[in-house]
Amino acid sequence: MDAPTSQGLLYEEEAYRIRGAAFEISNAMGHGFLEAVYQECLSIEFAARGVPFRATPRLALNYKGTPLKQTYTPDFICFDAIIVEIKATATLTPEHRSQVLNYLKATNLKLGLLVNFGAGPKAKIERFAL
Repeated sequence: MDAPTSQGLLYEEEAYRIRGAAFEISNAMGHGFLEAVYQECLSIEFAARGVPFRATPRLALNYKGTPLKQTYTPDFICFDAIIVEIKATATLTPEHRSQVLNYLKATNLKLGLLVNFGAGPKAKIERFAL
C-alpha cells in the first residue's frame, strides 16, 4: 500500500475511476471467465467512462543503457501514469505482485493496480506505489 500524500493517496481520483470500472465489470460478469475476457471488458468500460488508456503497450527494457530484445507488456497503462495488471485466478501469488512492481520499475511510473477477477464474488484490487 502506498503512503498518503499531503493531498491524499497518489492518483486518488484516477485510481477511483479505474476501480469503479473494474467493479462494474465484476458486477456484470461475475468471476470464472478467462483473463482475456476481462481485459476486453475493461477496454470497453474505460472507453465508456472516458478513462484514457493504452492496452497491452510494449515496454522497452535496457540493461546498463543497452536496449534488450525482451519487453514487458502490462495489460493497461491508464492516464499515462498508472499500470493496471489483471488476473483471473483463485488467489494472487507473490509472482503476480512482483510483476506489477517490475512494470513500475521498467516504466518509472509510481502507481500500479493489480485487479483479480477470479477470486469472486467481487474483484479484488491491490494497490502498489513506488
